[in-house]
Amino acid sequence: MNEAIMERLKIFLLREDNRTLVGSPASQEEIADAQQRLGVRFHEDYVQFILTFGGAYAGLAVHAFTNGTSLGNETVVDLTLEFREQFKEVPGAEIIQTSYVISMDGSGDPIMINQAGEVYISYHDNGEIHRLADSFEALIEECFYEW
Repeated sequence: MNEAIMERLKIFLLREDNRTLVGSPASQEEIADAQQRLGVRFHEDYVQFILTFGGAYAGLAVHAFTNGTSLGNETVVDLTLEFREQFKEVPGAEIIQTSYVISMDGSGDPIMINQAGEVYISYHDNGEIHRLADSFEALIEECFYEW
């Protein structure tokens, strides 16, 4: 991820009054284990984010392994496996089966990153899948703002 957005995230997330929005940094072992369990390779921008912040708020809740207490306890592995099971019979299921779920929207729809690093959302009401951003970095740049 570019240095400017990482610096903005650090300033915002490391403020004392935002401590519930940032988790514990992921370890290389957690990342390797998750990638093996899910059969994916995490995109380098997502890895940089979770190595720095763990699961944290960046305009949306980004799940990792140890999330900020305001985000909930679901890990990227938990979310991915859960949504793979839920969406296995819907059109476009192959996208979910080969991606990893990093977040959910306000309706509980999974937001995932595919192996090309593109970010998608899958709407459970109608089974449609739409691209949200060309990359994790682009998603964060679009969604994140300081308050």
